[in-house]
Amino acid sequence: MKTLIPLLLTVSILASGCAASRPLGAVGLGAGGALIASELSGGNPGLTAAGAAGGVLLSEGVHYLARKNTAKAYASGYDQGRSDAVKQQYWLYVRLQRDSQRAGQVRLYPVVLPEQQIDGALFQSTIRNLRIEE
Repeated sequence: MKTLIPLLLTVSILASGCAASRPLGAVGLGAGGALIASELSGGNPGLTAAGAAGGVLLSEGVHYLARKNTAKAYASGYDQGRSDAVKQQYWLYVRLQRDSQRAGQVRLYPVVLPEQQIDGALFQSTIRNLRIEE
């Protein structure tokens, strides 16, 4: 019986980490607490029940902490993702403004248009500037 207590306690603690662990952990830790309390109290039913209740409360406490840590990690990751998205938007706007303020090199090339007749209309020779922006 003395070797059964550590074995049952170890199995119940390990079972409390499984995926579907809430009912399994509550039963395991409750039974482990009842067994330990029964052994230590010499079979007193009141203390055995209190040990079982203590095991169940321990199991619920472990699950509460795990759920709380998971929610905290999710919120932290969500906030980090939002922060990264805002930073990306900021740098996009900075880049767009920098590119729009950058003065492109503009050159004007004079082009001579000769005198010509198009559809009966006579156009005089002129010089027009061709704008090229680089």
